[in-house]
Amino acid sequence: MLNPIHLRTLQECVRTGSFAEAGRVLGYTASAVSQQMVLLERAIGASLFERSARSARSTGLAIRLAERSRDALGALDALEREVHAMVVGDEGSLRLASFATANARVLPDVLAAVVAQRPNAEVQLDEGEPDEVLDGVLDGVVDAAVVFEYDLDPRQWPVELCVTELMAEPLRLALPDSHPLAGSPEVDLRELSDEAWICTRQDTAGARSLVRLAAAAGFVPRIIFRSNDYAVIRDLVARGLGVAVLPAMALGDDHVRFSRIAGWQPHRRVRTLHRKQNTNPLLPIALEYLARSCAALAESWHAGERRQPIRAEAP
Repeated sequence: MLNPIHLRTLQECVRTGSFAEAGRVLGYTASAVSQQMVLLERAIGASLFERSARSARSTGLAIRLAERSRDALGALDALEREVHAMVVGDEGSLRLASFATANARVLPDVLAAVVAQRPNAEVQLDEGEPDEVLDGVLDGVVDAAVVFEYDLDPRQWPVELCVTELMAEPLRLALPDSHPLAGSPEVDLRELSDEAWICTRQDTAGARSLVRLAAAAGFVPRIIFRSNDYAVIRDLVARGLGVAVLPAMALGDDHVRFSRIAGWQPHRRVRTLHRKQNTNPLLPIALEYLARSCAALAESWHAGERRQPIRAEAP
């Protein structure tokens, strides 16, 4: 196989007509240039220069080889630039996955920031519950997933994954404007033991957490409506059809009042998962923006509660 370094040196030798001048341009000694040309001649099995005591004249073969190698070396230079761009993350691809509320509240800013910093990179986003995106991370199809875990429904993540907590979402009671307790800074769950409840599907962590919260307060919640769409749950609450417990990212300003749960404050933990062996240079950039975005969102909740303790609306 022809050595591209030797071919570049050949081009300078042909262009300048001198080993010494070619060496000066390339940063080699004349002796080093001569040695490279000897190795190139051995590789092709033919002489490239007519040597004398004072000069080395290029043969026709040398001239043709220098010309023909120009395109090949140009393509190799382009490939090296592309590889470097992929290594540092200027190009390449990044695939993330997340759950619906994080996709609505966190990921748009993160994706925009990554694309702005690396405009030539391909960035993709999938949506799914933690169990739906976990295999993609383990298989390497997804670079990182944003998942959640409820305090009252803890789980174990695979040991081969890096697990990083981004923020702790407080859980809040959602009450219709017409409810007697609407506007209270805190509400004891026992005061809602006779209410109709609205929550996510029965097989979800949110539903299991509600049942366990109610059990700690001494009752079994009477669940009459279920939906995994928090906008639907808020709408049902707003219409006075029941009450609900929602994570902070699911709150909204739609004729629903939000109160803290009296006593112990439960949370939904938002975390990132990625493989320890993942070397995608775009991944640290995305993780940094995820951490920043979640920190800013969590601070906005605290600031909102300090300003308006009775109604903790989403920013």
